[in-house]
Amino acid sequence: MPDYDTRTALLVVDVQHDFADVVGSLYVRGAEEIVPLVNDEVASALDAGALVVYSQDWHPESTPHFEKDGGIWPVHCVRDTWGAEFHSELRVVEDAPVIRKGIMGEDGYSAFSVRDVRSGESWETALGTVLRDRMIRHVVICGLTTDYCVVESVSDARARHLEVDVLTSAIRAVDLRSGDGQRALERMRDVGALLL
Repeated sequence: MPDYDTRTALLVVDVQHDFADVVGSLYVRGAEEIVPLVNDEVASALDAGALVVYSQDWHPESTPHFEKDGGIWPVHCVRDTWGAEFHSELRVVEDAPVIRKGIMGEDGYSAFSVRDVRSGESWETALGTVLRDRMIRHVVICGLTTDYCVVESVSDARARHLEVDVLTSAIRAVDLRSGDGQRALERMRDVGALLL
């Protein structure tokens, strides 16, 4: 169990219908199972006065991120659609920061940064500012998916000198290639995250 306090943030990554509902366009096997676990963590974080932050894929209808436009993914989490909404059973704290990514068609794997698919240019999301304003030193990460948005968020958090705990029971992998999820866990451990 992670230790929550006022210098800690719980980052809930992309627990959205398209990933976490069996009829979602990019459903991740077993993703719905993490929702109650995430809700328990949200409660624990709030009880300790920690910050809760959510990230959310928020794509336009056409983006080089999508297979139909030259990318590798089926159309998913198109802004203002059911698929992009947070899972209906997820506890979303009123007034909690929500970091939307991919909003201009860029790759938005990390909650901390996004990258233009064509130019390779990257830039920061608002998350770093949110955490600095609250003087956060420790981030607890859960959500979807282990081998993309979770591992990239973990790597970016460590690169920003934050302590990171990963709730391994509350993440799930796409496993586009067999073993991707396991390799992502190893990468998280290698960058200094604590896997719980």
